[in-house]
Amino acid sequence: MRTRFGIGAVLVLVIGLWVAVAGIGGQKIGQLSSVQTNDAASYLPTGAESVRAAEVAAQFDSGNALPAFVVFSAPQVASPEQLRNWSEFAARVPSVGFTGDSGATAVVGDYLAGPVIPVGSEDGRATLLVVNLDLAKVTAMTEAGESVLPAIVDALRGAAATADAGGSSHVAGPAGLAADLVEAFTGIDGLLLLVALGVVLVILLLVYRALVLPLMVLSSSVCCLALAGWLVYLLADAGSITLSGQSQGILFILVIGAATDYGLLLTARYREELTGTEDAVTAIRRAWRACLAPIAASAGTVIAGLLCLLLSDLNSNSSLGPIGAIGIGAAFVGSLTLLPAMLATGRWMFWPRRPRVEVAGTDIGAGGEDADARAEREARHHRVWGAVAAMVGRHPRRVWVVTAIALLAMCAGLPTFKASGTKQTDVFLGGADSVAGQAALEEHYPGGTGSPVVVIVPERAADRVGAAIADVPGITGRPVVHGEPGGPAKVVDGNVQLRATLAAASDSAEAKSTVRQVREVVHGMDLDGTVLVGGTTAEQVDTADTSDRDLRVIIPSILLSVLLILMALLRSIVAPLVLVAATVLSFGSALGVSALVFNHLFDFPGADPAVPLFAFVFLVALGVDYSIFLMSRAREEALRVGPTRGIATALVSTGGVITSAGVVLAATFAALGVLPILFLAQIAFIVAFGVLLDTLVVRTLLVPGIAEDLGRRVWWPSGLGAPTPPDRRPRSSSRRADAGRSGGVGAPP
Repeated sequence: MRTRFGIGAVLVLVIGLWVAVAGIGGQKIGQLSSVQTNDAASYLPTGAESVRAAEVAAQFDSGNALPAFVVFSAPQVASPEQLRNWSEFAARVPSVGFTGDSGATAVVGDYLAGPVIPVGSEDGRATLLVVNLDLAKVTAMTEAGESVLPAIVDALRGAAATADAGGSSHVAGPAGLAADLVEAFTGIDGLLLLVALGVVLVILLLVYRALVLPLMVLSSSVCCLALAGWLVYLLADAGSITLSGQSQGILFILVIGAATDYGLLLTARYREELTGTEDAVTAIRRAWRACLAPIAASAGTVIAGLLCLLLSDLNSNSSLGPIGAIGIGAAFVGSLTLLPAMLATGRWMFWPRRPRVEVAGTDIGAGGEDADARAEREARHHRVWGAVAAMVGRHPRRVWVVTAIALLAMCAGLPTFKASGTKQTDVFLGGADSVAGQAALEEHYPGGTGSPVVVIVPERAADRVGAAIADVPGITGRPVVHGEPGGPAKVVDGNVQLRATLAAASDSAEAKSTVRQVREVVHGMDLDGTVLVGGTTAEQVDTADTSDRDLRVIIPSILLSVLLILMALLRSIVAPLVLVAATVLSFGSALGVSALVFNHLFDFPGADPAVPLFAFVFLVALGVDYSIFLMSRAREEALRVGPTRGIATALVSTGGVITSAGVVLAATFAALGVLPILFLAQIAFIVAFGVLLDTLVVRTLLVPGIAEDLGRRVWWPSGLGAPTPPDRRPRSSSRRADAGRSGGVGAPP
């Protein structure tokens, strides 16, 4: 009685602590937007030339400016009245009012970093107003945890619409783009979470065919998210990590997907253990012991893969590493503490299909049951997977070779995957005013207007460098020396700032090529490395170059860390090499198919250079999980019945739960598609397709086929290589004998 009372007290304490965590963490999740950083600086490569140029360029202005481009245009040559209205609007910009978060009215003039000057287009059809906003002021967080930038941009758009005089008006530029990004993420996190949870709940109801158990698994996942959100909020608020809207969305998906996967594995083993004992606490204790190692290895591989992102020189990549690792850690802790405490309350939660005791007094994982009887019992519950195991067991080499050839064929589209970057305006799926404004700007002005190439150069060499830049193809006119309004050139620490206009759009491939040529020219002028070339286009060039470097550094690091974890878990060298090779092949297949879909079905303009890296991190770290679940169970079974039958028994036992887990994870990542951001939509498709491919093909056919074909050698140099009584016959005869018994190990009787 005392033991039962003590166990009950512990369960109540664990559940009570998690309820408290959910209460506090839930509030912090609602406040995450207040500690987000979505400006361009959060994505730039650290230490790149464009970043150093921006730091020096900031000294030439009275305030670091964030320009908003108000573009007025007409389908034909603008009338005198339109031109007059557009020009007069420049004088009214400072008085444009907007309502702040406190309800008080403010004016745009309080946030300006310079005068607003109208610039007419050569075709007479447009007028451009460059509204320089004070970067520090417009991005500072208010008491409500929001910046005033979206409100200012909305006010400018509304005021411009009343002054377009029959033409059209848009607000574009860095400020317009940033405001649209904030709007894209604001309020969408709740929708993303609801979609993900709704999809997971439906899948769990179908998997369990029970009413209460899916709610328990889902509530455990939500509590894990509350813990992760709380920790991320504290770290972001303290400035220890940088949280963006993109990272927050991925955090939600990672936690819900991983926690649900771990919950599926634990509850499946718990249900299995309930067939061997009447006592729910004993069953959950055995299930917990059996699942601890594979779940820990799974969480470890994902955390290790995510932390490898810290090696990135891109802020957007390196910041996601610790954020995602915190999420996976929270999922691991919650799945092995809160969920077991809830499950230990009894088998009632499986209603209306409560598991019955079939082998009373037997420890499922301890080998107390006859192998043949166990195989028959498993077959009654897993007929489909028994048939799959029988097919793989009869023709292992044929199965894995054909599967590998099919996956290699899918890799054929890999060279066509376009990941050299996209235009800034391509970041949105669907329309955005900043996108329309950029299109109007490019139609009526030189492509690089508003986003010049910024060159920091010693004053003594300004004329020589300016002349050299003017001769670079793709530069329009001679660079302008930045100076005080109406005054001479401004000199800071012996340097001046040159601004050169690009002929092509600042985010086009042609503009990037021009910037590379400018750098080549000025760096070859023997000025002791004192010249810095920056600007928006240079930032994009440095981002692409850094992404290429990250691929070369981070991918091998992830593979090595995953390989070492697998070796520690499986105590083998061959099996981990097989799993890593299979996962890499699966990744290549997913990326190859995605290239064909993106290019020919969705007609995407390309992809950010970080897309392949993020896809690799998620698919390799998450995809190898299912092979971990399979092979860790295979090792456990091999200790009982030998390596050959161990693979088949593991495939039968884990087939259903691993497939369910893969579907859940694919569905949660697919939920990222609700965000109207190209980057996230591409990640959603690649990871969702890749996880399903890994679950249904790699883990079901490729890995078991190779393992069956290698036999005991797959566990080398582990002691599992020693013959065990069930496998003393030659492999071929053993397999034929097993196959002849009711169609193979685990086949239906």
